[in-house]
Amino acid sequence: MSPPHRPPKPQIVLEVQRVERLAPHLIRVVAGGPGFASYEHNACTDRYVKLLFADPELGLTPPYDMAALREQLPPERMPSRRTYTLRWVDLDTEELAIDFVTHGDGGLAAPWAERARPGDTLVMSGPGGGYAPDPTADWHLLAGDDAALPAIAAALEALDSRAVGTVVAEVDGPEDEIALAAPPGVEVRWLHRAGAEPGTTRLLEDGVRAVPWRPGRVHVFAHGEREVMKALRDYLFGERGLAREHVSLSAYWAHGRAEDRFQAEKREPIGKIL
Repeated sequence: MSPPHRPPKPQIVLEVQRVERLAPHLIRVVAGGPGFASYEHNACTDRYVKLLFADPELGLTPPYDMAALREQLPPERMPSRRTYTLRWVDLDTEELAIDFVTHGDGGLAAPWAERARPGDTLVMSGPGGGYAPDPTADWHLLAGDDAALPAIAAALEALDSRAVGTVVAEVDGPEDEIALAAPPGVEVRWLHRAGAEPGTTRLLEDGVRAVPWRPGRVHVFAHGEREVMKALRDYLFGERGLAREHVSLSAYWAHGRAEDRFQAEKREPIGKIL
């Protein structure tokens, strides 16, 4: 049976307020403006949104009527969706921040962030989300690559000051490490690819396996490249025997796949994590 059809979430049209270079491969875009009134907050620390990028040559004005555009445009000319995690949301100033990982000129969203300037338009829908750290857990394990850093950072800020645990974070090198507001009892372990292509190493898997296993009930957040997440699935569920409700495990991206193909493969065997 096919899953029930869910109507798309309304589009939120924001204006870029400022752009910040956080690290050599990380850019933060802060957006707000009148369109923020349409934003509906949730309590998750892995809040994700769908960004919509339209070909500037088409001269489209957001919000986009996607149904009408499908009748007018070939698929390759349609606005493209990209999924990103919100780093933070300030309901008082009516602003939100999205961090973009950049690796050269490839892709769509990262080059846009490189060129973004105050006044530019940012179109998104959401947010969704499914994780927030469990305050009743005995300890926490958070693991991910560059793409998971916003959600990890938000989760650390939501932890009680007495929380204990370990963060395993993979980036290219020391210059890409960012400040994380971890409680004193939460150790942060940085892993460096040292120029290796993201998604091609076992750094994250080996780093998680190296974490000393504490007594008590753990709450796990592990998000990143698809095949790495499969390896962590086997470790966390197969070897450690964790219960499903104590683990948030998901693929944010897949090596060698553009976003559209990656999303389509979620419905195929290759894309199944759990």
